[in-house]
Amino acid sequence: MAVYFDHRIEAPECSEVPSQVAWHSTLPVLAVASSSSTSGGNVDLYLQQGEFVESCHVNRPNQPTVLRWHPIKPVLALGWENGEVLLLTHPSGDQTVLPNTHNASITLLEWSSSGSRLVTGDQMGVLAVWKLDARGRLQGNHLVKHEYNKPLTCCIFRPAPPGDDVAKLARASVSGDESALDKFSWKGAPLKMGPQEGLMFYVSTTDGKVYSVDERGKTSALLSVEGSILKLFYHEKREALAVITETLMLSQYTLGPEGGAQELMKVKLSSKSGQNTDIVWTENGLLITATGEQVIRLWDLERDDNYVLSLDETLGFERGEIINCVSYCAGKEILAAGTSHGRIAMWRMVVQPGSNRNDTKGQWKLQTPTEIEGNVIQLRWGSSLNLLAANSSSTVLILCEHVMSAHFSQQVAAVQVTPSQLSIAQYNTGMHLTLQSDIHIKGVCVTKDSVTVWSGKQVTVYELAGTALRNTGSFPCDSHVVAVHDENLYTVEPNRVQVRTPQGTVKQLLTFSKTEGNPVLLSVCQAYLVVGTDTAHIKVFDLTRRDAKAHCNAKNLADQIANLGALRSVKCNASGNQVSILISQVNGRPDHKVYFYDLEMDTVTHFDFFTGRPFVINMYCSLSGRCPISHFWDESEPRLFVCETEPISSESLSVDISVVTLFCTQEHGLLLQDCYPKPAGLQALLALDVPFYYFTSPPQTQASRRSSAPVPHLPHMVSRRALRDFVGLENCEKATRDAMLNFSFYLTIGDMDEAFKSIKLIKSKAVWENMARMCVKTRRLDVAQVCLGNMGNARAARALKEAGPEPEAQVAMLAIQLGMLEDAEKLYKGCRRYDLLNKFYQSSGQWQKALETAENHDRIHLRTTYYNYARYLEAMGDKSLALTYYENSDTHRFEVPRMLQDDALSLEIYVNKMKDKNIYKWWAQYLESQSDMETALRFYEYAQDYLSLVRVHCYNGNIQKASEIANNTGDRAASYHLARQYEGHDNIKQAVHFYTRAQAYNNAIRLCKENGLDDQLMNLALLSNPEDMMEAACYYEEKGTHMDRAVVLYHKAGHVSKALELAFATQQFSALQLIAEDLNENSDPSLLARCSDFFIKHTQYEKAVELLVAAKKYSQALQLCLEQNLTITEELADSMAITDSKDLSEDARKDLLERIADCCMRQGNYHLATKKYTQAGNKLKAMRALLKSGDTEKIIFFASVCRQKELFIMAANYLQSLDWRQNPEILKNIIGFYTKGRALDLLGGFYEACAQVEIDEYQNYEKALNALTEAYKCLSKAKDRSSGQQEVRLADLQHKTTLIKRFLQARRLYAEEPGEAVRLCEALLEEPELDSAVRIGDAYGFLVEHHCQQGSFQVAYRRLEALQKLLPSQNIRYYISQESLEALQKALGVHMGQGDRRDSEREEDEVEEDLSLGSHQGN
Repeated sequence: MAVYFDHRIEAPECSEVPSQVAWHSTLPVLAVASSSSTSGGNVDLYLQQGEFVESCHVNRPNQPTVLRWHPIKPVLALGWENGEVLLLTHPSGDQTVLPNTHNASITLLEWSSSGSRLVTGDQMGVLAVWKLDARGRLQGNHLVKHEYNKPLTCCIFRPAPPGDDVAKLARASVSGDESALDKFSWKGAPLKMGPQEGLMFYVSTTDGKVYSVDERGKTSALLSVEGSILKLFYHEKREALAVITETLMLSQYTLGPEGGAQELMKVKLSSKSGQNTDIVWTENGLLITATGEQVIRLWDLERDDNYVLSLDETLGFERGEIINCVSYCAGKEILAAGTSHGRIAMWRMVVQPGSNRNDTKGQWKLQTPTEIEGNVIQLRWGSSLNLLAANSSSTVLILCEHVMSAHFSQQVAAVQVTPSQLSIAQYNTGMHLTLQSDIHIKGVCVTKDSVTVWSGKQVTVYELAGTALRNTGSFPCDSHVVAVHDENLYTVEPNRVQVRTPQGTVKQLLTFSKTEGNPVLLSVCQAYLVVGTDTAHIKVFDLTRRDAKAHCNAKNLADQIANLGALRSVKCNASGNQVSILISQVNGRPDHKVYFYDLEMDTVTHFDFFTGRPFVINMYCSLSGRCPISHFWDESEPRLFVCETEPISSESLSVDISVVTLFCTQEHGLLLQDCYPKPAGLQALLALDVPFYYFTSPPQTQASRRSSAPVPHLPHMVSRRALRDFVGLENCEKATRDAMLNFSFYLTIGDMDEAFKSIKLIKSKAVWENMARMCVKTRRLDVAQVCLGNMGNARAARALKEAGPEPEAQVAMLAIQLGMLEDAEKLYKGCRRYDLLNKFYQSSGQWQKALETAENHDRIHLRTTYYNYARYLEAMGDKSLALTYYENSDTHRFEVPRMLQDDALSLEIYVNKMKDKNIYKWWAQYLESQSDMETALRFYEYAQDYLSLVRVHCYNGNIQKASEIANNTGDRAASYHLARQYEGHDNIKQAVHFYTRAQAYNNAIRLCKENGLDDQLMNLALLSNPEDMMEAACYYEEKGTHMDRAVVLYHKAGHVSKALELAFATQQFSALQLIAEDLNENSDPSLLARCSDFFIKHTQYEKAVELLVAAKKYSQALQLCLEQNLTITEELADSMAITDSKDLSEDARKDLLERIADCCMRQGNYHLATKKYTQAGNKLKAMRALLKSGDTEKIIFFASVCRQKELFIMAANYLQSLDWRQNPEILKNIIGFYTKGRALDLLGGFYEACAQVEIDEYQNYEKALNALTEAYKCLSKAKDRSSGQQEVRLADLQHKTTLIKRFLQARRLYAEEPGEAVRLCEALLEEPELDSAVRIGDAYGFLVEHHCQQGSFQVAYRRLEALQKLLPSQNIRYYISQESLEALQKALGVHMGQGDRRDSEREEDEVEEDLSLGSHQGN
């Protein structure tokens, strides 16, 4: 909370009526224009506290009209009635009169953003632009002069577009950003050095026109509105110009880059006619107007919203009080308004946690008004100190905000109420006093005997004498901070602390070196004084002696704390061995740590509220993301420390404040004792004095003040709250208080032995109950059990054990037993035990919360909750609502009739309304009990309760109607009841019928046996269960008739052996066949063998084989298949092969599998044979079977999988029999299998065959040569198993290879040297055994082709004749081209078709022989 000190300006006598005030934007200098009936007009400058600056007094016979401060320099522009414009410099008082340009009253003065231009305008419409240097001195005559011929009203400069941030670009360039680096080089675009000054401005006139003036001074008409223009504003975000006329018509115009204006919106502002209007524009687009009403009107142009702020009479405003003027402080977000009754109303922008920032109306909070004299006609915020100047038409007051002073010590509290008034409370005596001082109080310090106040210039000491305050001393002193201990006062001045008497006499000086700095902070706790300096040194003094003595050397905290800017606050504990410090960082921001300096250990530790170290979080508050704002030590307990924190992101007046209590010791460091949110309605933490926290509070909160102990004459400005451990023990004696503190400390460090030792002598149940309550907060269940034991609360101890496995649930049960229902509710919610929370709500009578919890979170108990609530409502007499919840719980079918049984009429109405079968049945039973059978039958029919209908009809003797109901409905219970009735009347036929409909077959069978109904017995037995079937079968067997039925029933009942024995005994072969169909491997082997013999005798071999297999007689089954030539299917083979090791040995099993495979081979089922051979492990036979199948794909797969040499060779041999010449994949597999089988001799033979094929089929000697080469390689690597044959084969291959190479050489040489090629070919023909390598026809064909091309046809013909002699049976066309033959025939005239004709004749003869052979065979 803050108060405002008001300083009246020390105006000279010649200044009578102030008319205008103006603050400098940064300096605390106020300009005041006033008028005097004798001396004319005056302008004076005043400092922060109203001090008059004599050197800057300006007097003229005319009245001043406009005041404008230079935006940077201390230069004031003054405009006068006679057109004079004057520049006044502070503090020198230099005056510079602008050259005479205006002849009429000055109406506007406006500076550019940096002050390099000044615009002046007058009543005649003359406008001039002046240039000033960087020091604010005028440079020559005006730059531009325009005449608009109408009075000028407003002027506004258009802000320049944002420029480049040079510092940011420089950092980016150093980091390697090339784009930033280019801007500093000549290659890039020209660099804009910072934000440029905007020299373009707009000026308005009384006839509603707005003109623009560009940087070169050229003017042009921009826009026009109706009426005189009152205000111009520029909205930077929208780049729009706002125009307000005297009729309060608001228009917005968007400004184009070329200077044009387009209307954006137009609206009429609400106002009271005939009143002066004060208008304020904020940077965020908020327009604020005061038009002589009791409200302020606000228009949010960004959100297109408007609202009003009104005065509140409960804060001291009066009815009918008018608001004259407004002013807005952007730095503090405060809106100030001056009223007609001399009050200054202030609205502060408050952002509540979790609130919507867009809801601006709800964020303005009206403060307590500041009262001054007279009618406030003008308000102005200004300077960097955010000072407020108020013009009350008779004088001007400067208001300076001051944080409310407060202090607590030795059970005395003092809180500042007004600038010169204190509220003092003495808690020992219960007295409350008010201190009215004659100075502005900037600080207060109290002890049990005195109150000391100071203003920064004077110190006054008051003695507390009973119910009065007596002034014991007052002396001038410039110290801004004072501390008091006993009869000594401690004040500061450069490099020392003065120890004074209450009258101001200096008794002692505590000096500080230049390095240690100037003392700026003082704090006293018990008998220790801690001093903080402006160089971040701290020093503690012992005050127990007559003179203060240094308790330690000065400690330089800058060496221990990084980023330390300045000390904010220092406090020491009661024993003087710990000092807590709050600091500001180098950038001026508050640090989020609390530092602790241990004097004895000379160490500095800290607790970081930003990270929450040691990360302690409970259900009440979190320690992370916060910043400390104040701190205190307990005055008597040196271990106990308290700190007030707020969120780092909090904005002004946020209420999310938490109070954190710590234990601080050398042995255990910092330990969290408690953390809880600041109670609502309280302002700030004032002190900690066990067992209470002390808070400052506004007077109205005292009505709701909570305290267990009655305190007479409650103070108005201070409230206290008990520590968590002392709730209920506020008035305990010192021994109990110390014991509780020790208990809390040891409990915090986890030393349970010491904790219980500290309280073992306490016998008070209230103390133990309080500790149990503390266990709810700390969640220490082990301690809680001890506390409950000392309290003697056995019920609570038992409930705690039965509460459940979750610790939170147990703590919640403890809270319930102690009456802490709110804590229990939070704990149940925290552990998400909504079932227990539901029970809690029900037990505490909070039924609506219980229903909400069940519907949203505990739906599994929703019906139970509805039921319990209905029972509750029934007990409360609200039967109509109870009926609804019985229905919701789905228990209304029983509970509602029970509830309404005393009200038969209501019950009948409910029954007819619900139309529920169960309710109909209940009502029918009730009517039956009342002997109203007819109505009961009707409702039984509604309920479709056929048993009851049959029962009542039987009771009434109407058995025929009962039979109709049972037959029509088929109800089993009704049929059974009716069957019993017929049996009782010896109507056996009907009894059996209805027993059958009721599916009570045993009763029907019983009646059939008793009455000889054998035909019906069989059907009933087949419908019944196996026991009844056995019973019926025994009946037939004993009777000796219908043995086939007995066999069937035994079979159906599952007694197959009995059925077979009976079938064999009675030679019932048809029944035997039916039974055999159900036999399987689980049947008795002897039965299976017996049945198989039966089927063999009757030539049903397939069924016999199946039974033999089921009997696991595989050899007999296989032999039967062979003898009778039965086809072995894959299913049958698998059933014979799937055996356990218990039945057959592994060798016997393999032998069986091979026999099965042999049988399959005989039957031609090669695939199945392969499978069985493989299962038997005989892969060689499996491959042979597979080869017989001719399945190439499976042969390749099987050989690849088995990976045996023999199998590879067998597969390759098989593949050679296929058309491998047309299938490259087969060729590849042949080569691969021979290679994997290491049969290189076979592979060589295969390559040799390939070479021969290439020669015979394709005449491709190149490929043949390659194949022979590979064959030679393979044979050379193969092992010689034939005693010399391998060498012969190698020599033969070598000879063939040589011949082919010679033939290929002749072919290749022919293109270059035909003669040599012919010679080589002729030499080749002379080689013996040439035809085994090179066909003779190919060699002769080569020579014939050559001689034909050379024209030697005779030679060619001789070669041709030689070829025909050597190969008389072959066609010469295979070796010689058709072109050569035709050329030879043409040249020699010899017919070349003879060989062909002979061949064709031979082929025709062969055909004729085939035909004749066929005809003979046909005959």
